[in-house]
Amino acid sequence: MAKVYVIHENDEWVRPLRSAFQARGVPFEEWFLGTGTLDLASVPPDGIFYNRMSASSHTRGHRYAPEHTAAVLAWLERHERPVVNGTRALRLEVSKVAQYQALDALGVLTPRTLAVVGREELRRAAASFPTPFITKHNRAGKGLGVRLFRERMALDAYVESDEFEPSVDGLTLLQQYVESPDPTITRVEFVGGELLYAVQVDTSQGFELCPADACRVDDAFCPTDGENRAMFTIIDRFEHPLVERYARVLAMHDTQIAGVEFIVDRDGVAYTYDINTNTNYNSAAEAVDGRSGMGAIAEYLSQRLQDLETPTQSDTLDVSASGRGCDGQ
Repeated sequence: MAKVYVIHENDEWVRPLRSAFQARGVPFEEWFLGTGTLDLASVPPDGIFYNRMSASSHTRGHRYAPEHTAAVLAWLERHERPVVNGTRALRLEVSKVAQYQALDALGVLTPRTLAVVGREELRRAAASFPTPFITKHNRAGKGLGVRLFRERMALDAYVESDEFEPSVDGLTLLQQYVESPDPTITRVEFVGGELLYAVQVDTSQGFELCPADACRVDDAFCPTDGENRAMFTIIDRFEHPLVERYARVLAMHDTQIAGVEFIVDRDGVAYTYDINTNTNYNSAAEAVDGRSGMGAIAEYLSQRLQDLETPTQSDTLDVSASGRGCDGQ
């Protein structure tokens, strides 16, 4: 029997999806790609393959999980197995440079960014870059590695210190700092290439913005100005001109499930700065709103599986309709 196969390297992030599958009776199997062996001469099983590999896998001790996943996806695609978030989606996941190029190609505004290799080259690049600016890793996740600098001397000190944290792929991004009039960003979630919902995210506590419950060390609420403010709030009836462009970007890059983040500056200009193809959802925000991201993914994959198992008209045509019976007469 065909199944949904979930490719991943983080057990915590898959648990809500397991529950959604089980509640709907969807047959599934997990492929953990933190380690493993791929026999290129073997043939993949029948099913729908959902790639949930994360750019931050190296922070959990799975340094080469994305490369392993790239090999598995190439194998699956060579055998024409249906993959949700295939090779092109993985490329977006592990490279912010690739994300910005994909967005720029369709006229989506991104922050001015330099991709830099080497500490000294980073110092030289920053010497003429407008302040304030941020540095971030090209391959990252959850906002890890993001630092804000309001003066160049602070960057120089950081680069020369033992605290300097190089990107796992060697590329450090030097990026325009976009300051919002309030400490929020918006994350737009897509499932099956269509808008699911958008989330307003409170950034007052810093740049680590992973919405998964496993990422939170508190109860998903944090004190802001003496009040308890939800860090993640689903926006009712979200509409924005960027939604259509985001959908086109994802479709062009074979990405069916993703979250895209943007920030609006003091002049009302929206800058898009992240595409996350291993999207997670916040249960507290969903409990208030009533919509479920993992539920939507489970239903989408279930429908894809049903479509795979349902014979097409050409499969069920009686061979006699061509004027020849089974005996060739």
